[in-house]
Amino acid sequence: MSDIRHLIRTSDFSTQEIITLFHNALHYKQLLMSKTPTHQPLKHKNVITIFFENSTRTLSSFELAVKNLGGDILRLDVSRSSTSKGETISDTAANLNAMNPDAIIIRHRNAGAGYYLSAHVNCPIINGGDGAHSHPTQALLDLLTIIEHFGLEELQTLKNADTIAPFAPLDSIKGKKIAIVGDVVNSRVANSNIELLTRFGMEVILVAPPHFLPQTSLRTSDNLKAIAQEVDVIMSLRTQTERHDQVIYGSLKDYASRFCVTKEIVGNNPCIILHPGPVHRNIDIDDEVLKDSRSKVLEQVTNGVCVRMAALDFLIA
Repeated sequence: MSDIRHLIRTSDFSTQEIITLFHNALHYKQLLMSKTPTHQPLKHKNVITIFFENSTRTLSSFELAVKNLGGDILRLDVSRSSTSKGETISDTAANLNAMNPDAIIIRHRNAGAGYYLSAHVNCPIINGGDGAHSHPTQALLDLLTIIEHFGLEELQTLKNADTIAPFAPLDSIKGKKIAIVGDVVNSRVANSNIELLTRFGMEVILVAPPHFLPQTSLRTSDNLKAIAQEVDVIMSLRTQTERHDQVIYGSLKDYASRFCVTKEIVGNNPCIILHPGPVHRNIDIDDEVLKDSRSKVLEQVTNGVCVRMAALDFLIA
């Protein structure tokens, strides 16, 4: 079991491993865009998804990634499983492990659930999001989307490469500024991105009302309009009302009046706009910005499938 690799936090992968993963993800993307069949490293492999929280993009993109690689997917319906009848997660883990899966993808409301599960199984655990703790594949696809935009020439060289070779399209993002806007303190996406983006040399600025900010050494601001013109990337977050113990702002309309990413806020800045989804339209980002060419929200979804293909290939095959 000691040789089994897991992806529970972005720090579980070294920088070089992430670079190689991105290379593979871009290779898969090129094949998918050209409708060319991929090789099937997961043929005869079985992957289980167990999501204790609702998901659209993450769950469906993981399932599509497994199928694209030739694997078989089993979705455990939590609402109909024994966990809804009082079975503990350790018992669930033991039963899943007895099925001899090749990987388990989990999403859970509690931080650290992936770590707990990893101690009870003999296969890789991939964290699809745990509480307000971590969402590693989301951060990876976000970083790939940023690198792909700012390092186009380097990426084009990669896409045309015949073999996997070391590459570093990282000078193109080193020193770039990104504003992460919104409910940062409750965001697993923000946590994972802060670790990953700072590791790759980006300057992260947290923009939120004071009660949405964690204790941090990073630069912070409660004025999106003042920050928007100096950054290269704006990453808006969903206001996670389900994680709030009490109402901590007057209304979503009040919040949006200061922190919604609008055409007026962005102005002529050629920055790109990201969001992990689902987008609260006209609360997180307004409709006009979502239709703007600077919005890379749908590109993130495409890259999500490719990054998850590369991660599954790395951990299983």
